[in-house]
Amino acid sequence: MRPSLITVFLLCCFFSPVAAPVVFADEEDEKPVHPIEVGAADWPWWRGPQHNGIAAADQQPPLTWSDSENVLWKVPVPGRGHGSATVVGDQVFLATADVETQLQSVLCFDRQTGEQKWSTIVHEGGIPDAKNKRAAGNEKASFASSTIACDGTYLFINFLSAGAVYTSALNRDGRLLWQTKISDYVVHQGYGSSPMLYKDLAIVSADNKGGGAIAALKRKTGQIAWKLDRPKKPNYASPIVLRVAGKDQLLFTGCDFVTSLNPLTGGEYWQIEGATTECVTTTVTDGKHIFTSGGYPKNHIAAVAADGAGKVVWENTTRAYVPSMLQQNGYLYAVLDAGIAICLSSSTGEETWKSRLAGTFSGSPVLVGDRLYATNEEGTTFVLKVSPQGSERLATNRLGEGVFATPTICGGRIYQRVSHKEDGKRQEYLYCLGQK
Repeated sequence: MRPSLITVFLLCCFFSPVAAPVVFADEEDEKPVHPIEVGAADWPWWRGPQHNGIAAADQQPPLTWSDSENVLWKVPVPGRGHGSATVVGDQVFLATADVETQLQSVLCFDRQTGEQKWSTIVHEGGIPDAKNKRAAGNEKASFASSTIACDGTYLFINFLSAGAVYTSALNRDGRLLWQTKISDYVVHQGYGSSPMLYKDLAIVSADNKGGGAIAALKRKTGQIAWKLDRPKKPNYASPIVLRVAGKDQLLFTGCDFVTSLNPLTGGEYWQIEGATTECVTTTVTDGKHIFTSGGYPKNHIAAVAADGAGKVVWENTTRAYVPSMLQQNGYLYAVLDAGIAICLSSSTGEETWKSRLAGTFSGSPVLVGDRLYATNEEGTTFVLKVSPQGSERLATNRLGEGVFATPTICGGRIYQRVSHKEDGKRQEYLYCLGQK
């Protein structure tokens, strides 16, 4: 980004009394917004095409790999981030933050070769010193923990920078189109909420101890279509729109509530107490229930009736705090933070099986057919064959020394963000794994 644009952006951030978008490219409002168009073999946003962590079943990603086996390409990534790769068409997109250079950027790679096609600076100078624990947050956090959303034409990304959360839009050539401030942000653990695309809107959130917001921005211009203030409580979940109980509902967990909104207007459908204060996971549904989980101030998984009846159907004290769950055919599959895979009945919460893995998990599991892929923080991926009746471990693969991002699985390939120790320093790589 040109210095003159950075200057304009910073002036608007600090002196504008409202969160008006900073527009970097001419847009004609009278033209209709382009539809959301992505391919069947793409992974266009957080948790995949259906927003539920379930990948296309008609693909054969590799079962085994290492640093030398089934690696189609591997590219270094500057800085650090926990966001997953976004794959659309012949491009792979990744957000990253480099503390040393003070740059928060979006990178683009060629899907077939891994060649870097472009890099665009989105923010500069807004990353606090790691020694400032209050501003930097949890030591596991990064300043690029959101996953890019792509509607086939534009890219949308959230960054926490200079004490506030901003949503930015780029085109697929890397040109920055607009930036909109969502809210000031008081750091507690960090920030990692990802954009949700719905019709002509990008829906984003910024819950925090200072009082955040959930907002819908017009995809084309960044103008705020609607915005709601949120409680002054830390929370880390991403908003999601699901077709449940007969209508599209914008669902959000955390700040002690499960909230359902009209995604087009922000109007409340229903809200009940049924979540913990701090939630990280993105909810899933079986069409009747919303499933919420959390780890502070208590551990829980709960099923909430999605018809607005205000009923918690069942609840337990299982700690599924950071990795999001999966729901398929009336059963919940989860990998707990402490390294245990479990299966629960969606309707009753009854546990049908559990399997001990190893390590601590931050990334979420991905389901491909009956194969569950789950990667722990130490870089070990467990591949399980799962059903409501039980699980069978098919493979255990080690890659790198650190993984916090959820794997992206599409087109028969796995895109995994991994860190290595090289000469005593941490270096991230993006791997493309596939059958050779």
